[in-house]
Amino acid sequence: MTRSQPAADATTQAVQAVAPTGGAGSDSLARLYELHSDRAFRLAYLLTGDSDLAEDLVQDAFVRLIGRLGDLRRRDAFDAYLRRTIVNLSYSAFRRRRVERAYLATEAARGLVLPVTLPDVEAADEMWTQLRGLAARQRAVLVLRYYEDLSEQQTADVLGTSVATVKSLTSRGLAAMRARQRLER
Repeated sequence: MTRSQPAADATTQAVQAVAPTGGAGSDSLARLYELHSDRAFRLAYLLTGDSDLAEDLVQDAFVRLIGRLGDLRRRDAFDAYLRRTIVNLSYSAFRRRRVERAYLATEAARGLVLPVTLPDVEAADEMWTQLRGLAARQRAVLVLRYYEDLSEQQTADVLGTSVATVKSLTSRGLAAMRARQRLER
């Protein structure tokens, strides 16, 4: 599969414009990305079968190439260099996955990895519904304390109140949530 001559000329011109400057802030860099990103994505997707990973690989490939454009022997070799970089990055991604899986299998065999459980979406939705039913200050305290994991002092600083007020709002907010939960059952 070969590119058309105008596309090849545009690539060569863009590479020549980017290479001397290192690519920083260049319209030619955007042009290079525009010319090659779709084909690069297709290649990465076909190699990985994962669109998110493919997007990451294309981005990483362009980042790596921009600093190396001056090293190209032939300006029209950009396509080949980009393809090779994507292939190498895909190999690295699969190698990393294989190492991660081997590590997790080893840890699971030793009993150190906790079993993976799916989140209880219904319970989480119920909790957010209950939170929305609280007064704004109680909700803010509970979110800062338990969702953002702030200390009582940090929560007080964020809200501009005393630690005693944070303790009181936390206590009253949790009590209101427990009462609603009892009534719903």
